Amino acid sequence: MGVLRNSPNASPIKKSTTLQNLFDLEANNSDGTMIYSPESSKQSIIESEYGEILSIVSHCCSIFTFTDPLESPSEQDVKRLKLFQLLSFMKKPKRPLPEEIIRPLVSMLSANLFRPLPPSAKRIVVCELPEDEDLFSTLSPAWPHLQVVYEILLRIVLNIDPKVLRGYVDERFLVNLLSLFQSEDRRERDSLKNVYHRIYFKFTFYREIMRKSMNDVFLHYIFDSEMHSGIGELLEIWVSIINGFTVPLREEHKLFLMRVLIPLHKARGMQVYHRQLAYCVNQFVQKEPMLGGTVVRGILKYWPATNCQKEVLFIDELEELVENIDPDHYRKVAERALYVWNNEQFVKMASSMMEEVFPVVVEGVEKNLKWHWSKSVKQLTENVKTVIEEMDPDLYDRCLKELAHRKYLAGQEDIKRKENWERLELAAANNHQFFQPQNVYMHHVSERRI
Repeated sequence: MGVLRNSPNASPIKKSTTLQNLFDLEANNSDGTMIYSPESSKQSIIESEYGEILSIVSHCCSIFTFTDPLESPSEQDVKRLKLFQLLSFMKKPKRPLPEEIIRPLVSMLSANLFRPLPPSAKRIVVCELPEDEDLFSTLSPAWPHLQVVYEILLRIVLNIDPKVLRGYVDERFLVNLLSLFQSEDRRERDSLKNVYHRIYFKFTFYREIMRKSMNDVFLHYIFDSEMHSGIGELLEIWVSIINGFTVPLREEHKLFLMRVLIPLHKARGMQVYHRQLAYCVNQFVQKEPMLGGTVVRGILKYWPATNCQKEVLFIDELEELVENIDPDHYRKVAERALYVWNNEQFVKMASSMMEEVFPVVVEGVEKNLKWHWSKSVKQLTENVKTVIEEMDPDLYDRCLKELAHRKYLAGQEDIKRKENWERLELAAANNHQFFQPQNVYMHHVSERRI
């Protein structure tokens, strides 16, 4: 790797602009040989200090696809070497970079990163597990160059003042960067996640725009295509964002939970990003436990009745949610539900549909009285029982008899099931005894033959 001109070993001796120099420039101007200009002087200083850097940036604007047989492997290696030179320079800048360097540098990064992505290999197959994703992923052949380009971009974000960089890393740049999360190369998405998160952290004036852009990607995935490789990486960024939310949560953030995170459970490829999704949801409940009931109902709405793998994931997520919800919250929810019976209008509505409502209500009341652990809930349940018994004692008795009859039938089914299993076990044992002597006989016969 060559020595850059901005290093101590190769720094040229710069001539200061003194009063004597101005007189000399004026004398040269009178002869018509030279005209002094501050702008031209600044340009000459930039070219003398950063000439080699500008040359490297210009060289790195050449793009290789790594799939064209006409491309020269040696030229690809030369570009990678120059990218490393540029990265080495960006890691240890001696002073803030002038805009005359930032502009072509960002243009070079854009030329390398913002490219058409290959068609998805997962258009037909939906990944069922996170490890399945690698089976259908396409690794980018240009990764030897892209890896260094992402490192350079990260250094720019870390080392340059966001106010200076704002004119070059603008909203259009961020939109193009977000679109690259559709890359099927996990290595690229990991690098991209790191850069995008750093931009969100440092460029505070872009945070609202970036959140909205990511939400649009989620909504398009949920309700339109269900094809996107970077949902998991975007959710990992959101884990950090949610962690920074203050309590009480803003309405905007609660809407994100209910309109984006909960519906993400219904997608066919949910298994791939479920770990990150569950962590995001759990963070909301940890910050505001009162959201627990709403979250549980939302998840149950999308329960995967025909997918065992997703059912296991849902059960695990609900188990974690239950651990984080305050037990007192369950009691409050149960009590609040029972207090509804103090509402006259609600009682009138229930009375108008007694044949449909009573069987359900009576079953819930009896279960509460028998099994619920909260004394206050049991007391309120007794009050509700008194109210509905007074509404129609005969109907209440019929509902109790129907419950008892259903319980009896369920018991009979259990008895029949056990009897069937016992008969099967007995038949299996008899078959085993029947075949065993025959096997012994065949063994003796074989021995005699030998």
